[in-house]
Amino acid sequence: MPRQRRTNQRPTGDLLIELAAHLRERRIALREEWVERIVQAELLKVMDKAEIVNEVTGIYDNTVNVLESGSIDSLQAYATNLSGRVIPRGVETSDVLGIVLLLRDILARALFTRYQNDAPLLRRVLDAYEPAANRVCNVVAATYVGERVRTIREQQEAIRELSTPVLQIRERMLLLPIVGVIDSQRARQLTEQLLRGIRNNRARVAVMDVTGVPSLDSKVANHLVQTVEACRLMGADVIVTGLSAEIAQTLVTIGVDLTKLNAVGDLQGGLEEAEQMLGFKVIQTPETTA
Repeated sequence: MPRQRRTNQRPTGDLLIELAAHLRERRIALREEWVERIVQAELLKVMDKAEIVNEVTGIYDNTVNVLESGSIDSLQAYATNLSGRVIPRGVETSDVLGIVLLLRDILARALFTRYQNDAPLLRRVLDAYEPAANRVCNVVAATYVGERVRTIREQQEAIRELSTPVLQIRERMLLLPIVGVIDSQRARQLTEQLLRGIRNNRARVAVMDVTGVPSLDSKVANHLVQTVEACRLMGADVIVTGLSAEIAQTLVTIGVDLTKLNAVGDLQGGLEEAEQMLGFKVIQTPETTA
């Protein structure tokens, strides 16, 4: 008859199931300890205690599930939803890292208390627990950081779109007022927005006003010339207004074919020329006297 396997030699999977069961039994007490330590460490200060309890409950339960099943799918989904809720409220990355490290410590202490009278088994328990706990920390932290980066990029994209609005002035006539420094990324974006505006509005003329642009490097200047060409391919002529002396010199220095640019001194002149190209006429009416 084969000898019965000693308790401290049980498979790691069985140990993790046992650990998960023990942590579920102590769920309320350990969660309360976790919340108190979060408050003492001044983490998640943008939330009140009730909100903290609600959020950490989900993290706790998903952590125990990871220990038991080894699957991180539900934890990743929860971490993504959690990030979507707390990022707009200003929760810092350090706060998220702090609370998951606190949980890792609290659960480890709970297991130490449970198995401290059996040193060999305690070593096996901790050997099984630590990789799973580290995985939980990595998943929560990486998911939060990824969502935060995505949110920042979306905000930057929205800001760039607001900084380069494409305005419909008349039927089939657009205005793109550009203000501030233009780098390569912003140049690509304004090209995309202008081409999209031409297509959506079936525009025939676009006025690009660069009065508020202090300077252009050669790469961006070439990009703007290419933008003019792209607009022409879509059936719209581009009138460039507000060229400064510095920008004009840049265009000449880099050898831009100026015959491809329809440049007008100021915005008013550009709008008037655009109206003429569309067949509009400005008729002045005599002022009435009282």
